[in-house]
Amino acid sequence: MMNLVIDVGNSLVKLAVFDGDALLYKKTIKSSFIVKHIDLLRKEYAPIKQVIVSSVGKLKTSDLSYIQDHFELIKLDSISKLPFKNSYKTPKTLGLDRIALVSASIQQYPYNNVLIIDAGTCITYDFVTNDNEYLGGAISPGVQMRYQSLHNLTANLPLLNPEVPENILGSSTNDCMHSGVVFGVIKEIDGVIEEYKEKYKDLTVILTGGDANFLSKQLKSSIFANSNFLLEGLNFILQINSNE
Repeated sequence: MMNLVIDVGNSLVKLAVFDGDALLYKKTIKSSFIVKHIDLLRKEYAPIKQVIVSSVGKLKTSDLSYIQDHFELIKLDSISKLPFKNSYKTPKTLGLDRIALVSASIQQYPYNNVLIIDAGTCITYDFVTNDNEYLGGAISPGVQMRYQSLHNLTANLPLLNPEVPENILGSSTNDCMHSGVVFGVIKEIDGVIEEYKEKYKDLTVILTGGDANFLSKQLKSSIFANSNFLLEGLNFILQINSNE
């Protein structure tokens, strides 16, 4: 069955078409083009019957109405049927992206201790036990946020694009910033993984998010990098909430 997955961000929207578990298509577009693009997908991937939308509140009313008029719509929220036991103390504040990532881990690594690291605007850490219980994790500033903070909160530091430094010892201001940000993130991630491994011996680590490729080669820990993990998790949630 063809499913459409829509992940709505602040200004960009990720669209993905799945046939069962197989990802056929994905694209990131500006939110203003969402109806036009979905209309094209309706023709190219007919028949898409079901759609899941993450972050419904960020859609314009007219866009949401269009989706509801043409598809069976599932809205992801804190009361959606999920494939794991949620032991987070404030489940209503748990980000929808983190819910999707945890769901993907249950589908692809069932009954494993899994640490999911999403390296995006923020770096989120989410842990699921081998009995499919979600316990929580951590949130820290992402790579770009750290560069922006150095620039915005100081008088003289420039705004730099991420760059892997050759040496931890920076010999210029730019080199020092790259060393502080990039090595800081890498050491943080490796350190978090080691902490979890001390407590959970059989640990699977997933790295995803926009900076996953940038960071993955620098990490000393053994990881699985998957840039589609969030979309796959949303598709899995759609499947278990489906009326068919």
